[in-house]
Amino acid sequence: KIYLIFTILEIIMLKLAGLPLYDAIIHSFGTVGTGGASNMTASVGAYNNIYVEIIITVFTFICGANFTLYYRMLKGDLKAPFKDEEFRFYSCVIITSVVLITISLYGDIFGSFWESLRHSSFQAVTIMTTTGFATTDFDKWGMFSKIILFILMFIGGCAGSTGGALKSVRVLLLLRVMKRELLQIIHPRAVYSVRLGNKPVDEKTISEVLGFFFMYIIIFITAVLVVSLDNMDWATTIASVAATLGNVGAGFGIVGPMGNYSTLSDLSKVVLSLCMIIGRLEIYPILLLGIPSFWKKVNL
Repeated sequence: KIYLIFTILEIIMLKLAGLPLYDAIIHSFGTVGTGGASNMTASVGAYNNIYVEIIITVFTFICGANFTLYYRMLKGDLKAPFKDEEFRFYSCVIITSVVLITISLYGDIFGSFWESLRHSSFQAVTIMTTTGFATTDFDKWGMFSKIILFILMFIGGCAGSTGGALKSVRVLLLLRVMKRELLQIIHPRAVYSVRLGNKPVDEKTISEVLGFFFMYIIIFITAVLVVSLDNMDWATTIASVAATLGNVGAGFGIVGPMGNYSTLSDLSKVVLSLCMIIGRLEIYPILLLGIPSFWKKVNL
């Protein structure tokens, strides 16, 4: 119901902002589902409408968060998002990215501060939530800005959202584990627990997160090696895998926001298609299909 409400509300707002009804429906579906597919070659940038961009940015941010938080708000806990540690981390990463990219773009790519803020906020939110809409060709931005966007492709939205990639809560836990290991080196006899939301996280959960991260990186490296057989440039080769495995869509180079995947070989297209499926299903279901013991258990 929450998902449906967001979709209908955005359709109405985009229509009021000046989009044709058909376009408003398509971009609302792409926003709430963080799919990012547009019926315009230049994506959202084709409209050059600041109101449309603000609406999509806000709804993309909302749908990149955990939907459970909105349920709790409907039940009366209006402060639920602010009490959630993952949401705070998710918001902090986006705000920090927007600030850094805006500073980088101002004076170098855009002459206006507000123009820099307009595009940096839209791209940071849509990339981190793995939506992948674009208002400008960010492949022409400086390396600093592109590296930030590349990192956001791996972090992704919150657990319980429609976003893809690693998910913010896993990245947050990985950072907590790293901190614990460093403290353990300094004080070997001390006992440190990894906490999330003032609650200790059990070792089994931590092990699963570490395993998921390792598998994600292994799949990423393997796919990059296969795609590299096309002899494309570094940006295209690496970004195409990051964008498909994280379900972002737009990458850099040939597969940038104003490009597409049509020039890649059939082998690369098959591998990248598998990356999209694996990334969308969160790795485990697809990898289990390749383990003989799984099929033995199913047959039993």
